[in-house]
Amino acid sequence: MKQCILFYVKYPKKGYVKTRLAKNFGEEETLKLYRCFVEDMMLTLEHVQSDIRICFTPEDKKKAFQKWLGNHHSFFVQKGKDLGERLKNSFIEAFNAKYDRVIVLGSDSPDLPAEMVTEAFEKLETHDVVIGPAEDGGYYLLGFKKEQFTHGVFDNISWSTKKVFQETINKLKRKNVCVLPTWTDIDTLDDLKKLVERNQKTKFSKSKTMQYASKIIKKMYYGDFFGL
Repeated sequence: MKQCILFYVKYPKKGYVKTRLAKNFGEEETLKLYRCFVEDMMLTLEHVQSDIRICFTPEDKKKAFQKWLGNHHSFFVQKGKDLGERLKNSFIEAFNAKYDRVIVLGSDSPDLPAEMVTEAFEKLETHDVVIGPAEDGGYYLLGFKKEQFTHGVFDNISWSTKKVFQETINKLKRKNVCVLPTWTDIDTLDDLKKLVERNQKTKFSKSKTMQYASKIIKKMYYGDFFGL
């Protein structure tokens, strides 16, 4: 079975990524943090037995992405007028490239373990669809077998709301769906604080994200006390 991961990323520029976090501690710190998210997730995904297709936006940043993440990777432009159309087109392109199982991931869950992504592919051996709900009402992972891919699953979804997961599940009622454990997207300062707290003694504690996020949290919550 041939399988691939669609890794969805945005180019780190001001006002374009993690806008809610940027309101808390500024654009420069947010861009550095987002780079840590992406780089840590790339390291994680390289431990999964799967091809990786980096699906990027905006379309004029391919060379910048190659310089950043390495030109040995495969890069594909996100094509479409909204997120739903872009996701649909990315899946279609991957299945047309002869992949049998395809999973999409964003860059909002930097501490997602490789084992969970591997498990998602394994679940596609016995299920039509696999989906990982996020605590904020969205999802952090969605995957299909080729013969069970449903184009309409991305249509008329209330993107960037708490309705995304439920609306998606409603479109998959006729499919054999595996729901993975809930995970957390990092969109707010509180999300970031919880990420730092839960990873103090995990493998992720050595990551770039943890090193940089820990400094931010100390400064935001304890700066006056520690004189930072």
